[in-house]
Amino acid sequence: MDYVPHFRREIAALEDAVRRAADAAPPVPSCPGWSMSDLLAHLGYVHRYVIHVIEQRLAAPPNPTDRAFLDLPADTRGWPVPEQAPTHGPVPTSLIDWFADGATTLESLFSSRNPDEPVWTWSQEQTVGFWARMQTIEAAVHRWDAENALGTAEPIDDELAADAIEQNFTVMAPFRRTRTQAPPGLGERIRLRRTDGDDIWTVHFDGDTVRLIDRAEPRHVELIGTASDLMLFLWQRIPADELLGVVGPRAVLDRYFTLVPPM
Repeated sequence: MDYVPHFRREIAALEDAVRRAADAAPPVPSCPGWSMSDLLAHLGYVHRYVIHVIEQRLAAPPNPTDRAFLDLPADTRGWPVPEQAPTHGPVPTSLIDWFADGATTLESLFSSRNPDEPVWTWSQEQTVGFWARMQTIEAAVHRWDAENALGTAEPIDDELAADAIEQNFTVMAPFRRTRTQAPPGLGERIRLRRTDGDDIWTVHFDGDTVRLIDRAEPRHVELIGTASDLMLFLWQRIPADELLGVVGPRAVLDRYFTLVPPM
């Protein structure tokens, strides 16, 4: 998949939502404890971090005490202070512009660098392409967060949502289990079936292992919905009750976020 057009679209929609809300900095219900300013500062920081990794072709994590890569403007009055979130008041124009500049630079890097170019990541896949995929998915989720804070959010693009579901099970879920010391799986098999395409994902939790298995294998519970809704469920943006259906014991589905804890 070419992630650049998706990244560009999601960033443009996110920036539009923030600028529409700039006078008020509303709370973001799907990110408890954050306002729109906090959301924007978070994603802007991540973008600058990834820019630094790619531009410097780092083979190891950046120095945690080095914050020069953030390239902050001289005037940061009204900017979020993480320890004091949520940040009330208008979203500073300087924050929005700083975010937009960083996103443009990151898009340019994704467009110009070979996806297979080796750079450090927190995953087993150590490539620029990993960051392009990861940051496109994150941009889509946070665009949804921003629009949802204003009332109604557009769904995630179905192609991107389907890719994000696969990425969740093969990359994010194992990582989150390792980082949070999640309990061992007891053989749970949870299936997600999309209604706007042919994709079916069946994830099997067995001890410390989480993996996708063949769709022909039996499952304990099945969650049915659009690719966007299934993705948003996995990112804890919408509850299962808002999807089209749950087939099988709800207790098995409810155990998912115990097996894959949030971080």
